[in-house]
Amino acid sequence: MTDLASKAALDVPAPDIRVVKMRGFGVGERSTVPISLAAAAIILLAWWAASEARIVPHLFLPTPKEVFNAAISFYQDGYANATMWEHVSASLFRILTAAAIAIALGVPVGLAMGLSRWAKGVFDTPIEFYWPLPPLAYLPLMIIWLGIGEASKITLLTMAMFAPIAIAAQAGVRSVSLERVNAALSLGATRFQLLREVVLPSALPEILTGARIAIGVGWSTLVAAELIAATQGIGHFVMSASQFLATDYVFVGIGVIALCAFAFSFAMRLLERRLAPWKGQS
Repeated sequence: MTDLASKAALDVPAPDIRVVKMRGFGVGERSTVPISLAAAAIILLAWWAASEARIVPHLFLPTPKEVFNAAISFYQDGYANATMWEHVSASLFRILTAAAIAIALGVPVGLAMGLSRWAKGVFDTPIEFYWPLPPLAYLPLMIIWLGIGEASKITLLTMAMFAPIAIAAQAGVRSVSLERVNAALSLGATRFQLLREVVLPSALPEILTGARIAIGVGWSTLVAAELIAATQGIGHFVMSASQFLATDYVFVGIGVIALCAFAFSFAMRLLERRLAPWKGQS
């Protein structure tokens, strides 16, 4: 009887077990690069069609070929009494110097504002006062105080980038889990250890996001500043080209700015993945 029961049990088919994958939320993990490339191709095709059909005169909308030839000429011969590398390096020097100063000042101030009521009371008023102002609003004041040299441009860029970094660092402190803080204190962590091991790692994703936003603000401010008071730089190159109605060179300048901004954004994303791989995983 037992053998018959065992044989009958073996003859019963196993249930069909299916592994169900949980659906993600939002964009998900699939790459958006093909979509972005397709969108870029459509934009270029529309630009080529509009310029070839002469919907707008070539003086105002050059063809992609004309812009490409202008880019080759800019690379080989330069423009506005400077080579391409001199224009680009001048802008990179200003933006990198100002970003380093803004991060070195903004992160400690933001952390202090998030941790101390006195620090927040001291720094909150001036930051909230000048942060909504367009940087070009106080550019004339920078020129009056510091002249038209590099000091005025770097100071202007530092002020433009300081506020978003400080505000992001403050928001990062507020996002720290209270359970982690209490756990560290219960294990005997000192204030410095608490700041280094709990507060700073928890606030790091917010700080990096603030730095990305600040660099974007810095690029727009830099180009605008170079339009007014500079002899070299990408903004000066664009302004010089526009004065002679060299629209193809203006397009080249816009493309160079876009490439530099994209490179900075890509570098910040890589840095974010390296320093804060846990972002978005909680």
